[in-house]
Order: sequence, then structure tokens, then C-alpha cells
Amino acid sequence: MSVELTKVDDYALLRLNRPDALNALSFSILRDIAKALDEVASWKVRGLIVTGAGEKAFCAGADIKELRGRTMMECKRGAELGQAAFAKLDRLPFPSVAAINGFAFGGGLELALACTFRVAVRSAKLGLPEIKLGLIPGYGGTQRLPRVIGEARALDMILLGRTVTAEEAERIGLVHRLVDVSAVDGSLALVREFASYSLVALGLARDAVTRALDVPIHEGLKIEADLSTLAYTTADAEEGMAAFTEKRKAVFKDE
Repeated sequence: MSVELTKVDDYALLRLNRPDALNALSFSILRDIAKALDEVASWKVRGLIVTGAGEKAFCAGADIKELRGRTMMECKRGAELGQAAFAKLDRLPFPSVAAINGFAFGGGLELALACTFRVAVRSAKLGLPEIKLGLIPGYGGTQRLPRVIGEARALDMILLGRTVTAEEAERIGLVHRLVDVSAVDGSLALVREFASYSLVALGLARDAVTRALDVPIHEGLKIEADLSTLAYTTADAEEGMAAFTEKRKAVFKDE
């Protein structure tokens, strides 16, 4: 299978399995990613790791052979397919981590950008090179990249089609962590950091942060007040505060 979904302990692993094609994204694979994300949303796990098979590439982007000779409406439906598949990562009830084990170009970087966190090996390279083909990113890159690294840096990467090293990606905030172990092992270490927290609180916090980017600050503060109030009403909040008072470790039940 070109998209493999497995469960290991209390996390899920989604692996693109086309190493001979550098895990390129065909339209069929985009549909399989969407189905896998729908499935994993119902699993009792505390995090999702997304990675690519092999040692060369996380995902080298779209399958260029499929992109030629299409009508305008076919082009639009293709962009909407990729956007809809990756948007499912935002709606998961737990955080996701892109384990970038090599090249992350074009649609591959757009997939990584849709994840909550990005962890990369030091040899990884990242970029949105579509401009070199007379194209622009279509699976969310023009929208998510400036939200992550700012408008100026996003314009630099997108308009110049510039590839950045893992070290630069970490420096500009595109990657959260660099690891000297495998990308999956490094991502699993990150998952373990938040796995003991309340999934309810994690979801509310993520929602507050992402919505902050779309509204003026006075509206964002209202959103924060509403979500913070909602957090106080949960059983996990009561457990967390009781555990602090009693000087013990909290045991959250995600409710």
C-alpha cells in the first residue's frame, strides 16, 4: 500500500510508502491520506506521526506526470482535493507531528505544514519550488507558510523557489526540532512530552492559537476567554488543580 496506517502503543503512524518515487503525492495517494485521517480520528491514541518511507524523502511533492494536460476545472478540483485532505489534520482530536526524514518539497512541505509540529533530521531539505515550473503552491502552502514563518520569509521561499536546510528551517521557525536519531524516534519523543496531558486542554489550546491568526486581537482575546472558561469546566481541569494542590502527578481522562 502507498499509504500505511498503523498503531503503536498510544500513537498512530501514517507512512507514505513510495520510496522509489520519493513518496510523491498522486491524486490517488491524496485520497488515501484523507481516508486514513478519517480512520485515525476515531482511534484511541494520543498523537499522530506522519512520515515517508526510506531515507531520502519525507515527500518530494506532487506527481508531476499527473499535473499536465488537465482542464481548468480539473486543476481546481486537484487543488481542492489536496487542501481538503491536509485540512483533516487540523480537525484531529490530538496533535500531529511531521517526521521529516529527508526532502520535503512542494506538496510534501504543505503536508508537513498542516501538522501541529515538525521534527526533522539534520540532512533534511525543505522548499516550495512550484514557481520554477511556472506554478504556485496549491495544497495550502501560500496560506500556512506565512502563518508559520511570517510574510517576508514566506515570500522569499515561494517567489524564489528557495530550498532551506534543516538548520535554517529550525532557525526561522519552520521546524520545531532537529534530531540526531531517526525522524520517527525524534517525533515519538515529542509525542511522549504531550501524551500525558489532557487531550481536551490540548485541543482547546491549539484552537485558541490557530484562531488568533485569523482575527484582530480584541476578538482573539474573547476567543481565549471563552475557551479558557470552557477548560475550567472539564473534569481534567479539576484533576489537574487537585493534583497540584496535593503534590502528585495528575491522571487525566480526557473529559
